[in-house]
Amino acid sequence: MRRTRRTAAYAVIVENDRILLPRFRAPGGTGVWIMPGGGVEHGEDPYDAVVRELSEETGYDVEVTALLGVVSRRFPAPRRGLRLPSDHHGLALIYEAKVTGGELRSEQDGSTDLAAWHDLDALPDLPTGDMVARSVRLWRERPATGHLG
Repeated sequence: MRRTRRTAAYAVIVENDRILLPRFRAPGGTGVWIMPGGGVEHGEDPYDAVVRELSEETGYDVEVTALLGVVSRRFPAPRRGLRLPSDHHGLALIYEAKVTGGELRSEQDGSTDLAAWHDLDALPDLPTGDMVARSVRLWRERPATGHLG
């Protein structure tokens, strides 16, 4: 069985009780709201990766203000609708950031098709990836270890 690992960096950006999320273009035309961020390129610092990804996906310039934690997920079996190898390990660094400039816009020719602000209270009613709930929990709880038990 082939094993792969992907390291990614994401940011929680909350202003006035609203969170910034891009929408992933899921197969079949249904969108899923995800955390802004993405894969860390070979040799790239995760800090730099999250700043780059935020600019690409949202149009905003951001300043990273804190490292909230790390989320480790393993996908040992193929998942319907995802192009993941049979045994995939995802390692995500979750940062907190704030907008410092730029203008909100949607990504062009990327994996997301819309970026928008959402009320934190509305998150349970939105179709979101599980990383959104984990990231918001890290942001709210701020565990000293950076790990959710």
